[in-house]
Amino acid sequence: MNVLIFNGSPRKKGNTEILLNAVTHGIRKNGGREEIIRLADLAISPCSACGGCDKTGKCIIQDDMIPLYEKIDQAERIVIASPIYFYGVTAQTKIFIDRTQAMWSRKLLSASSKQRDEKPKRKGFFVSVAATRGEKVFVGASLTLRYCFDAIGISFAEELLVKGVDKRGEMAEKTDEIERAKEFGHQIIK
Repeated sequence: MNVLIFNGSPRKKGNTEILLNAVTHGIRKNGGREEIIRLADLAISPCSACGGCDKTGKCIIQDDMIPLYEKIDQAERIVIASPIYFYGVTAQTKIFIDRTQAMWSRKLLSASSKQRDEKPKRKGFFVSVAATRGEKVFVGASLTLRYCFDAIGISFAEELLVKGVDKRGEMAEKTDEIERAKEFGHQIIK
């Protein structure tokens, strides 16, 4: 099974990437393959709220988001990963999520949208790391991801959330969490 992974962290080799590496280890160990797309490497403009997609189901902004729509449509498993910034996802992740509005509009317009909704094997997963240990540190981001997955026509399956990881590279020292991430990768392809 192929898994499409969006890494929304702007930091290379940071805690989110370390956690994702453990997830991908679990995916590969259990016969899956992954494609990781680093959102910070792409030129994705924010949604301009022009209403174009309301009429056509397609975004009018021609940038690096355009080829991602097809990848999303083809994926049976999607992982979106982001560290927590101010109790939400990163700007790179949020721009990507906002641009899935075109998929929501297409879903509303399309007579074939029911076919997409009836694919129970299409599942979405959220992976996140937060520096703080706040009781509600993941609530906003988790809700955002749930609505994103609904917009792109897949069901929200599960999330892997790790609190209290602040220093760069500290995630590698959290061996229990790394093992949990490997198991999470296994669960993704089950």
